[in-house]
Amino acid sequence: MAKTAGLDESVKGTVLSAFYWGYAVSQVPGGWAAQLYGGRIMLIISFFLWSLVSFFTPTDGKDTFSIIVARVCVGVAQGFLIPSIHTVLSQWIPPHERARAVSLTTSGMYLGSAAAMWVLPTVSRFFGAPSLLKVDGGLGLAWLLLWLLVGREIPHRETVIPLSMNEMNGKPGLSKGTGKGRPAPTPWKRMMSSMAVWAIVINNFSFHYAFYVIMNWLPTYFNSVLKVELSSLGWLKTLPYIIMFLMSNVGGWAGDWFILKQKFPVGRARKTVNTLGMISSAIALMLMPSANSILVGVAVTTLTLGALGFSRGGFSVNHMDIAPKYAGVVMGISNTAGTLSGVIGVAVTGVILDYEGGASNIMGWYHAHALCAVICLSAMAVFNAFARGERLFD
Repeated sequence: MAKTAGLDESVKGTVLSAFYWGYAVSQVPGGWAAQLYGGRIMLIISFFLWSLVSFFTPTDGKDTFSIIVARVCVGVAQGFLIPSIHTVLSQWIPPHERARAVSLTTSGMYLGSAAAMWVLPTVSRFFGAPSLLKVDGGLGLAWLLLWLLVGREIPHRETVIPLSMNEMNGKPGLSKGTGKGRPAPTPWKRMMSSMAVWAIVINNFSFHYAFYVIMNWLPTYFNSVLKVELSSLGWLKTLPYIIMFLMSNVGGWAGDWFILKQKFPVGRARKTVNTLGMISSAIALMLMPSANSILVGVAVTTLTLGALGFSRGGFSVNHMDIAPKYAGVVMGISNTAGTLSGVIGVAVTGVILDYEGGASNIMGWYHAHALCAVICLSAMAVFNAFARGERLFD
């Protein structure tokens, strides 16, 4: 659409970034609404709205204002998703199964990315680029229909599903809610002053900083470092995302295995998984610029994204440990940081590459990836120092 309309790169960048601004501003409100009204209804609202907007997004690339408005609206609607999903999981899933549940549900994003890279270019070639908006909206409505059939309201959490490991072990819970499964007013001040919450936020920021840098600069990396177009690699270009999907689930299973089989305290299990993932991703990030062949480039990119996916079994589950009743709110706060880090990281990487003389200078890639690695290792250190495994907020 942009090519047909003859749009320059700056306009395309504005249109593409519009989604992330909408996505960022709705994270915390989405978590608050899910906590108040339930994750099930918020997922229904989210899928209905963004599917509808996708169907009616203008297909004339010259109508940039309307397209930008539509992309912001899609971002706002999709911003409800992750906090709502975590709210549902915190209400239905017992503590020793949460890492697996979170990893399985959220890893679908990476499997979807791989499928989109493989299938959508063919759809676009046969039916035109505007058809992708209809496909996107149609898939959303199909999922919505399935959710209406199988989705359920929250269980009576206080009498059926334990919210913490203490409750699982027969100790009294900390709840002071206003009724069955009904949370008390959100303790905003305590949350925002808690280093355990900030440990999650900082790790979400670092994870997405590295992930968005890799995802957005990958075509340029392959073109400038490996001298090949990413689009020409066929199924190989989807391999990093497929492995990220698999390793996200491995990280979730590892976290629960540490708790159930090795009898680790919850906090120690989360820190162990997070540490393994962040250290491995930092090493892999520094290997990427030295790749000297296409296969090596694909391998180190796959290793980087796989390690990042594994780390999600640590920090990405921890909000349900410390604040199960407010999991959507804490996830909304941390995911806002994660979204903004993508905008920052992609821009900073461009500045670093330009400063070093362009994408063809390998030192620019070393410096950009070194920054990613330092951010990941720093976040890991913060998580190891301040993350907690017990329930802190009731």
